[in-house]
Amino acid sequence: MFSRDIGIDLGTANVLIHVKGKGIVLDEPSVVAMDRTTGRVLEVGEEARRMVGRTPGNIEAIRPLKNGVIADFDVTEAMLKHFINKINVRGFLSKPRMLICCPTNITKVEQKAIKEAAEKSGGKRVYLEEEPKVAAIGAGMEIFQPSGNMVLDIGGGTTDVAVLSMGNIVTAESIKMAGDKFDIEILQYIKKKYKLLIGERTAEDIKVNIGTVFQGSRKEEMDIRGRDMVSGLPRTITVYSDEIERALRESIALITQGARAVLERTPPELSADIIDRGVILTGGGALIDGIDQLLAEELKVPVFISDEPMHCVARGTGIMLENIDKVDRKKIV
Repeated sequence: MFSRDIGIDLGTANVLIHVKGKGIVLDEPSVVAMDRTTGRVLEVGEEARRMVGRTPGNIEAIRPLKNGVIADFDVTEAMLKHFINKINVRGFLSKPRMLICCPTNITKVEQKAIKEAAEKSGGKRVYLEEEPKVAAIGAGMEIFQPSGNMVLDIGGGTTDVAVLSMGNIVTAESIKMAGDKFDIEILQYIKKKYKLLIGERTAEDIKVNIGTVFQGSRKEEMDIRGRDMVSGLPRTITVYSDEIERALRESIALITQGARAVLERTPPELSADIIDRGVILTGGGALIDGIDQLLAEELKVPVFISDEPMHCVARGTGIMLENIDKVDRKKIV
């Protein structure tokens, strides 16, 4: 039995795995639940995510990736090992080749850490590829033509903005502002305005269900429960979409500034192409209500959300795996 080549979108919030010939076979949160006293891994992925903020003192739910890079090497390795065993792609004697995506501005040391974790978890050869490039391929953009394509990939830990032409990145920026920071902004806003403590899970629910970043685009409300900071007792309040827009305004401004900086550094011929083709949004952050309208207004170019934005990077790894033998010579040694 031969092993299959696999592509991994190693995200701060989620890990997606694409197996050559099978498509996306795994989509789970990047969370590991560990017993602090013994150092034993208890749960990984969805089961571990359910434990976030709900565990006794000796059990800790860890997110081993921060801002798209490895913050805890051993836990990342354990998580990858678990996921790779779960999808059962190893051959009897052979190991799979792996293509892993990483943010554009990570250091050589961080690249090496990702590579080593993948090798230790069972990869024969490990290739690293820049996330916006893979996201653009997964979104169906023709990046190998001599024309400008702009992609904005809003993940959990980082937002990657890039202009691509002839199969390579021309200008790029990686901003440490993305989905996880939006949750924290919402959490802080509720704490400051209502003196109510809520968890990150509740903040994420607010973002998904009633959140918007474009004024007046959504008018919804939601009842949330938390702990009153004054009395210490549980309390329920109602929050509204326009409040969430205010809470996220500064964070979104950082993303639009990053996108504008990339456009300003883009050669004029490619800028002209972007006006024609527009900007493609990928990643989970592309699903936040009104983000396409806001960016279109700020950047003065058309903005489109890709199909299934959360799967773009994983789909892109699948397309690149088909041509992995051409990539072989680019292997990071």
